[in-house]
Amino acid sequence: MKIAIFTNNYLPNPFGVPNSIETFRVEFERMGHEVFIFAPEWKGFADKNPNVFRYPSLDIEVKIRFPLPIPYSWRIRKILNKLDLDIIHAQHPNLLGSTALRWTRKKKIPLVFTWHTLYDQYTNFIPFVPSGIAAGYMIRRAVKFANKSDAVIVPTASITPTLRKWGVKKEITPVPTGVIEKDFEGANGKIVREKYGIKDDETVLLVVTRLTAEKNMEFLFRSVIETLKENKKIKFLIAADGYLRAELETLVTKSGVGNQVIFAGSVSNEEKKNFYAASDIFVFASKSETQGMVISEAMYMKLPIVAVAATGVESLVVNNGNGLLVKESIEEFSKAILKIIEKKELRKTFSDASFRIAKSQFTSSVTSKKMLELYERLLLNYSK
Repeated sequence: MKIAIFTNNYLPNPFGVPNSIETFRVEFERMGHEVFIFAPEWKGFADKNPNVFRYPSLDIEVKIRFPLPIPYSWRIRKILNKLDLDIIHAQHPNLLGSTALRWTRKKKIPLVFTWHTLYDQYTNFIPFVPSGIAAGYMIRRAVKFANKSDAVIVPTASITPTLRKWGVKKEITPVPTGVIEKDFEGANGKIVREKYGIKDDETVLLVVTRLTAEKNMEFLFRSVIETLKENKKIKFLIAADGYLRAELETLVTKSGVGNQVIFAGSVSNEEKKNFYAASDIFVFASKSETQGMVISEAMYMKLPIVAVAATGVESLVVNNGNGLLVKESIEEFSKAILKIIEKKELRKTFSDASFRIAKSQFTSSVTSKKMLELYERLLLNYSK
């Protein structure tokens, strides 16, 4: 099968959408399929993959660097004309998403659209526009695009009711992004513990995310700070960076727990497995997720989860099964962490369950097969 993926957000951007695309690309190619990526140019970055084609872009930075593609290129037009594609998969509803739609109509092939984002939670990245107006516009555009697609993918089933309420009428299929198992082989937590001076008898709380508003970071930090005050043998390891870092560092310092908090900054995919292996509990407070890939990874690495009960997360974490889901309450969040620390048998039960769930439902081989089955079904419908 020849699959084209159109995305406004790709490598070397380290966030969720590029990681999702790469996970499926690697697995599809391992299974013998051809994958072609169409993405915005990222100045200063050279692709090693010859099947990545870059549209010219505007190098925009609003809180994070995010080049915006200019969706017109005669060079890429010639490439697309020559490619005998079977299916096109759009990752966004605008810019290169619109380009994807035009090419599916021209080539008379199916269009799949992954709805990655709860757009109303990301209006903080749109300057000079009131959040309510920005959210309404983004949602209307996405719904219109989804209803022109042949199938809509969501990372987890928990966001389907929201999309229906917003007006999506097309078939919606949950297909999460899976963990590439080989990427987590040979994990060595001692490397991280030694680097940051973490003792063997200390419990490590880990978060891997962006230090940005939509990730609900202030709430997470205030909750964890209360936990740290209760137990001096707990360390909070933050494998993350973002525009809120300075503000959060100040909060930690003023709270008097600075010696228990480690700001490691953004970590590479190669390093990430060691951070999971060094840790004991994964903490997460975002309410903006459609999946939360880092939770799948943490589960695969046998970590119990403490998280705010929210869409996306609720499809991964089984409350009292492999972790604890709580209301957005600092007291409840802190108590949930302390409960897992104090009850070692419960921690072991949650740890085993996390791995079992991730292995059976959230590995790349499992989720990629599900995506390919959807592609094949759409192609059969087109051939009738």
